Amino acid sequence: MAKLTITGLMLASTLSLGACATQDYVDKHVATVQGQVADVQGHQQTQDQQLSQLDQTTRDAMQRAEAANKLAEGKFLYSMVLSDDSVKFPVDGSKLSTEAQTRLMDFISKLKSDNKNVYLEIQGHTDATGDKTFNERLGEQRAEAVRLFMNQQGVPLNRMATISYGPDVPVAPNTTREGRAQNRRVVLIVMA
Repeated sequence: MAKLTITGLMLASTLSLGACATQDYVDKHVATVQGQVADVQGHQQTQDQQLSQLDQTTRDAMQRAEAANKLAEGKFLYSMVLSDDSVKFPVDGSKLSTEAQTRLMDFISKLKSDNKNVYLEIQGHTDATGDKTFNERLGEQRAEAVRLFMNQQGVPLNRMATISYGPDVPVAPNTTREGRAQNRRVVLIVMA
């Protein structure tokens, strides 16, 4: 009888130890799965934020495209080029020099004396040195610097649109210092 009782107790303790091991196993795996779910949720939140930023970028691009379309419907009258040889845009910079401001003041005086309802497309260009994405932003910054200066002198913002061509539309080879200087420019297109 004692042998039977001892055997029963050993069997019961073996089963209870097996149940504990199974519970530990389940707990570890559940914790692992919960960690993976949290990682997936964090990744999804990051993607949602990126999509939101892309959505804003898309809206901005659409506004610029609509402004460009409005300008494209106009009739070309004339243009003016602000390039490195006359205006000296610094390498990697968009600050307007004193010479650029003087030339823009003359240009603004001409616009005001013509007394016409015109639209301006302000195109920013760069040389091909450096990263393309950086150059596209730099072209936009140069065009925007001109637009803001002209607005401060009384040209309405709704009559001006900016666009950056970055390094994509060179007027001279980017293989020489002089060519790169000519490519660092802002072009003002006047349309009726």
